[in-house]
Amino acid sequence: MSLQGLLIWSALGLVAGILAKLIMPGRQGMNPITTVLLGIIGSVIGGKVGHLIGWGVAGEFSIKGIATAVGGALILMYAWRLLFGKKG
Repeated sequence: MSLQGLLIWSALGLVAGILAKLIMPGRQGMNPITTVLLGIIGSVIGGKVGHLIGWGVAGEFSIKGIATAVGGALILMYAWRLLFGKKG
């Protein structure tokens, strides 16, 4: 992935993090900075996986690209909630 592609996936991750938080039910217990960081990281991971399977091209805004970014962010936020969420 080129630097330009990485920057675009990171920018998309800002939006993906917000969308993922709206989509995920319940309280995640994350502050806005954590949400954005998990969105960016999840977006980059989703973009890499999407690129590997031929579904979503880094550096191109498309429905598939947004879907892989939000999907990656959702998976990462779910893992965060499992590891660090409030118990009880």
